[in-house]
Amino acid sequence: MVRMGYRVLADATLVVHVAFLTYVVAGGFLAWFWLRAIWPHLVCAGWGLVTVVFHLECPLTVVEDWARRRMGGPGLATGFVDRYLTGVVYPERYVDALRLLAATTLVVSWGGAWIRWRGRGHTVFNQTRLHHPHFGERHGSHRRGPTS
Repeated sequence: MVRMGYRVLADATLVVHVAFLTYVVAGGFLAWFWLRAIWPHLVCAGWGLVTVVFHLECPLTVVEDWARRRMGGPGLATGFVDRYLTGVVYPERYVDALRLLAATTLVVSWGGAWIRWRGRGHTVFNQTRLHHPHFGERHGSHRRGPTS
């Protein structure tokens, strides 16, 4: 029964890892619609860059490896990308091309967000007001119900 818990943890970590990598590559497109999304995306993309440049081990990989070993299975001999993507989803010879594609996607998403919001004269600080009808109004100045 305990092994099943470790299996669930390992599999859940794998799913979170896929979601995180997807967000790192494409999450900047969220800022096209919600500019404040750029801040967490900058942090995540920065972390992704640091792990690639400095060959750091991702904490998600550490958790998955630990859970797989605790359930009695083999741990991870390599990182997430090397184990599940390189040589499985795409040939190893395309690693550099895919990194360039990911970086290009990032730049396009950030550039598009900048163009979209600069062209409308919006800033990160007044963007919330645009999507919430009562934000920025004086407290109590908006109607709360039908008028008499």
